[in-house]
Amino acid sequence: MQLEILTPEHKVYSGKVYGIQLPGTEGSFELLENHAPLIAALGKGKMKVLKDKTSTETYEISGGFVEMLNNTASVLIEDAKVID
Repeated sequence: MQLEILTPEHKVYSGKVYGIQLPGTEGSFELLENHAPLIAALGKGKMKVLKDKTSTETYEISGGFVEMLNNTASVLIEDAKVID
């Protein structure tokens, strides 16, 4: 699936991924390829980008929104800090 992570200042990530784990306002959830269309609010927490089945990138986010449509996830957030 295609993933776009955007802040008001810059593009954090753009590319093909296996999936993404997100901190929703009602609890964490995961989006994988061919997920149903969705719009959800995000809370403060950790966002994990699953680049493939063995490599990941983790970010600390302060909230925002995610839209899943036509196998593309668009994550709109205030800021993202990479966690090692």
